[in-house]
Amino acid sequence: MKAFLIPYGLIAILAVMLDQAIKLAVEAYLPMHEGLPVLPFLALYRTHNTGIAFSMMADFGSMGLVALTLVVTAFIVWIAARTDPRQVLARYGFALIIGGAIGNLIDRAFLGYVVDYILFHLPNWSFAVFNMADAFISVGAAMVVLDEFLVWRRARSAERNG
Repeated sequence: MKAFLIPYGLIAILAVMLDQAIKLAVEAYLPMHEGLPVLPFLALYRTHNTGIAFSMMADFGSMGLVALTLVVTAFIVWIAARTDPRQVLARYGFALIIGGAIGNLIDRAFLGYVVDYILFHLPNWSFAVFNMADAFISVGAAMVVLDEFLVWRRARSAERNG
């Protein structure tokens, strides 16, 4: 492994460790399908997701989703390793995506489902229950998109000024 990739690998490892530690605590101490209010719009609510985002693809089965996750994660690693070293924001974003994907992969491979526990809600609406790994994936994706946008803007500015 190239030395300049080590910090990103460490971020991915820390994301996996944090995700798994929280999920262990949730499984041990949070009752299933009982909301624990944290804020007026946020609750802890333990559930098991046999699909991917919004329970989609649950029919693929646990091993099918493990295989799919491995392929997608390998592809993300491949893209991340080829990202320009100056795109630090994108590389950190890829590290979070990879860490989140591995965190959910561990659940799916060993439990047959993903442990979800974060619920944003309003009196007449609620968002899908998700977990820290999902948050890492979403934030990481936003970081990659933002970095790509910034690279595009710098290139466009250089074209105008050059």
